[in-house]
Amino acid sequence: MVPFLCCMHDHVPARELQDRMSRFLARMDDDSQGWEMVAIFGKINLYYFTGTIQDGVLLVGRDKDAVFWVRRSYDRAIEESNFPDIRPMRSYRDAALDTVSHPNRIYLETEVVPLALAERFRKHFPFSEVSPMDLQAARVRSIKSPYELALLEKAGEIHRIVLEEEAPKVLRQGMSEAEFGTAIYSLMVERGHQGVVRFGRFNTEIEVGQIGFGESSLYPTCFDGPGGCYGAYPGAPVLGSHTRKLRSGDLVFIDNSCGVEGYQTDKTMNYMFGRPVPEYAIEIHSRCVELQDEIASLLKPGVAPSTIYTTIMAGLDQEFLTNFMGFGERTVQFLGHGVGLVVDEIPVIAMGFDEPLQERMVIAVEPKKGIPGVGVVGTENTYVVTPDGGRSITGKCRGLIPVY
Repeated sequence: MVPFLCCMHDHVPARELQDRMSRFLARMDDDSQGWEMVAIFGKINLYYFTGTIQDGVLLVGRDKDAVFWVRRSYDRAIEESNFPDIRPMRSYRDAALDTVSHPNRIYLETEVVPLALAERFRKHFPFSEVSPMDLQAARVRSIKSPYELALLEKAGEIHRIVLEEEAPKVLRQGMSEAEFGTAIYSLMVERGHQGVVRFGRFNTEIEVGQIGFGESSLYPTCFDGPGGCYGAYPGAPVLGSHTRKLRSGDLVFIDNSCGVEGYQTDKTMNYMFGRPVPEYAIEIHSRCVELQDEIASLLKPGVAPSTIYTTIMAGLDQEFLTNFMGFGERTVQFLGHGVGLVVDEIPVIAMGFDEPLQERMVIAVEPKKGIPGVGVVGTENTYVVTPDGGRSITGKCRGLIPVY
């Protein structure tokens, strides 16, 4: 093994990894009776279960201890992981030769693993059937440990400071959306943001976050969220426009994430630059903030996310529902979503999510509404589910911060 001068990173504790694997095995037993083997390739689940992100495969057997086979970098995996059984491999052949059982059915991350990778793996593990294990892993990840909550608290505090205290000082007449995004990114990284935003949804890319001056935040995107963004180019519709400049009277919108050691919070903040936005827009924004507080009060163990969604939506009149959670025909059918190692975790505050909330789940709540000629108003903060309701870890500022 290559010697290392020092350990540059904190290690996920061994007990933490053991607890995660134990809960996953129990979930597999509950959901997939008779399962024999899970093969994990995705970096999010690899990190969750091993504490390191390497090129390899984690083989989890029902009746045998899990083995993490690493192609590259085995040295780094040994250095930074407390996983009990890490072995080097040149190819999947090495793993196959040392694996006694080769079941016909393999459980894979079907949302993550490309067909070509699955076929390379099949050459040495000749399975004939594939079943998904994405939901089982996601359900285990949805309940955060005290260790994970501490990292989310760190991310949330960086988020709060940058968006509530430092961002207003950055805004200046004539700056572009891209310049604003670059400044926010720099401030966040200086305070400890990991520099990358991770999503579970296929082909989702976000750089810093969705940023819009004025009606830019209404512009349609492929991103499954209520906000909008022009982006830099059609080939890279992220960050913000290089040509849209900040003008007096603009509503400034930013919806972004902040991560520490893999764990991410989600937050939206907006600012009134130069002069206030119209009074009706301020009133709509205030109503969105009230909805956020109402939703947060319902984030208690035992309450189903679908119940929260139907309760909130039933209390909104048709006029308010127009352009609520989006703009025009591009509205989304949720009010919030889980966050953690990816920004779009479960549970989701939406229809169909009937499994009750559990303590220590972490959920971003984001009631928003598009307003023609103004942009997207509303708010978003990240909450921990507690017996007393959601506890915000990203601040309590009500938004529409004046920058005059």
